Amino acid sequence: MKNKKAVVLVSGGLDSATVLAIAINQGFDCHCIAFDYGQRHSSELEASQRVSESLKASAHKFVKLDLKTIGGSALTDDSIAVPESEAAGEHDKGTPDDTSEENTSEIPITYVPARNTIFLSIALGWAEVLGATDIFIGVNAVDYSGYPDCRPEYIAAFQAMANLATRASVEGERFTIHTPLISITKEDIIKKGTALGVDYGLTVSCYQATASGLACGRCESCLIRKQGFAAAGVADPTSYIQGHV
Repeated sequence: MKNKKAVVLVSGGLDSATVLAIAINQGFDCHCIAFDYGQRHSSELEASQRVSESLKASAHKFVKLDLKTIGGSALTDDSIAVPESEAAGEHDKGTPDDTSEENTSEIPITYVPARNTIFLSIALGWAEVLGATDIFIGVNAVDYSGYPDCRPEYIAAFQAMANLATRASVEGERFTIHTPLISITKEDIIKKGTALGVDYGLTVSCYQATASGLACGRCESCLIRKQGFAAAGVADPTSYIQGHV
């Protein structure tokens, strides 16, 4: 396994940092990819670079997309507010007075249409260029927001497609989409990453972090993250906006 190349999707958040540490621990030569897709802030991109450097990945590539052109998500459309909650543990999809269809849906408005499909497709293309057949992504089907592209059946379908639609697969190679976090809780993710030496203080998970990476402490991603550190018994290294811890 030593020096076998892998492409790792590194967003700058807690989960992807853990996945990178796992891939490196397994002996992969990791080539990291992060996407500037029109999200609300660039601090997660800066975090992705810090994480890759801290874990000594072989390469870190930024790919620029513009998903703002299609919108449809609170993360890519500034006219759609990111849902917030006053209390940890509440997973609001809107305010009590907001009865719009997009906020009463089972899938939160922070879902970015087709994001993982787009990201994995580009990662797959880079993997072909590198001669790699392993791709790591930090999707999770336990402590997540109900996103359809985080489910095991979606990953299985994408892997099947990758093994039909590429020159490498036609020539006999087989791609594997690794999802080491898909069935474990945020608590266990944090414990695993801590054991592997991940510095979570370098990461940014907040949907609406400031330019310097300060977390709001009120969005769903912040709440899930805070609960994970509390459950794991690990001190939360997140830097929050004053008054929003």
